Amino acid sequence: MTSHFLHYKDFVGARAPKFHKATLARSERLLLGLNCLEPGQEHAAHIHHGQDKFYFVIEGEGEFEVAGEKHTAGAGEIIWAPAKVPHGVANRSTERLVLLVGMAPAPDA
Repeated sequence: MTSHFLHYKDFVGARAPKFHKATLARSERLLLGLNCLEPGQEHAAHIHHGQDKFYFVIEGEGEFEVAGEKHTAGAGEIIWAPAKVPHGVANRSTERLVLLVGMAPAPDA
């Protein structure tokens, strides 16, 4: 990374069959990324044993699951998944879902 100032749209993308992921910034203490899910794509429920994680919905709408609880969230909403808590997201809409994702501390590379 050559700049401390970024715009998320420079990192938006698509990938099939899995969702698109881009790293915006990374240190030993924090990973900041962008996840883009096209309609029908999902990131199945999973656990991070040593990291807390958040999703901030930038664009679109997603169905999030945290600790077995499901919630549909749209632009401006924040979803929090503490370490050791199962969480996942699915794009059940007709538009791209763009998420700012943070994990602390950063997972091993």
